[in-house]
Amino acid sequence: MKLKFLILAVLAPAIAAAQSPNFTIRGKIGNLNKPAKIYLDYSAGGKGATDSAVLVNGTFKFTGHIEGIASSRMTLSREGIKDKEIYATGTGDVIYVSFGKENIHISSPDSLYNAKWTGSKVYDELQAFNKAVGPTVMTVHHNANVLLGRASPEQQKDTTYFKSIDKTVKALRKSRGEKMLAFAKANPTSEFALQGLSELVSGYSLKSDQAPAVFNKLSPELRLSYTGQGLYKLLNADTMTALGAPAPNFTQNDVNGKAMSLSDFKGKYVLVEFWASWCSPCRAEGPNLLKQYARFKNKGFEILGVSVDSDKAKWLEAIKKDGLTWPQISDLKGWDNDARKVYGISGVPANFLISPEGKIIGSHLMGEKLNKKLSELMPD
Repeated sequence: MKLKFLILAVLAPAIAAAQSPNFTIRGKIGNLNKPAKIYLDYSAGGKGATDSAVLVNGTFKFTGHIEGIASSRMTLSREGIKDKEIYATGTGDVIYVSFGKENIHISSPDSLYNAKWTGSKVYDELQAFNKAVGPTVMTVHHNANVLLGRASPEQQKDTTYFKSIDKTVKALRKSRGEKMLAFAKANPTSEFALQGLSELVSGYSLKSDQAPAVFNKLSPELRLSYTGQGLYKLLNADTMTALGAPAPNFTQNDVNGKAMSLSDFKGKYVLVEFWASWCSPCRAEGPNLLKQYARFKNKGFEILGVSVDSDKAKWLEAIKKDGLTWPQISDLKGWDNDARKVYGISGVPANFLISPEGKIIGSHLMGEKLNKKLSELMPD
């Protein structure tokens, strides 16, 4: 979001002070040099940022401004290609960490994944949390992919070997989920109790009576925080998005930066399609959506694409490559997308079909299920 120019010059010093850097991350990873780069993607208080640095004899530095505690992803690419590390092999040098308004130093002789952190109380609390609940999902999958990458030719042909790894992954995820719930109950004032409960709801679909009860016992500060309010929306999404309920309105910017709202399409059947450029199943659904859009557009049908991307360039590239012709919007907050929270989406692709009166008349309609529903509503 670009800041508007301020007419009152007396406010300028206050604004400048408010945006001055309040965290620093210095590091040294081996003796790496160009083209090796390290990337930092982080968000705090609903605002996200991304930064990168070329390593010089292994050293790098990041500074920035955050409100509260930041959730981040750090990526080290020896080739200077970020996406290859994150998406291509699944075994890249990528870590997910939290940090605060701190002066932090990280170091490792070989990789970001094995780096030691000093100077961050928030990071230490995160490590204590992970020790209590078990390794993160990212770590579990990273370790599983390392094992698969080291598999012998005989093991690669052995389905039993793959099943044993899959069984281990599922068991670790189940154990982490159970321990996160226990941690949230026992630590109602911990930032990581809130983060753990959020992970349970978003990643484990914990929307039974357990989650609201635990949420209501968290400290008021946590419940009223940005993350807390996002979780509150998720916990109430089932009621808000039930069939027959008025579709919650939302406003985000289109590809040209112009604000667009769901309510702008009242009077039409609207398919609110949640997707992302990095989501293969979402992209695979595109050809069918194109056919249905061409068939029903002139009968009062519209599609509103809502992307949970954070990289605008990747978002625009996917729209162009797939030839998507319907309106597209995003707040570019990634998985922190406000509309995703309101609609309780725990994965993409996902969609909701809205009536001309603005009520929800269908959800998660893919392929032939969608085609049949549209044919019933708008027969030839």
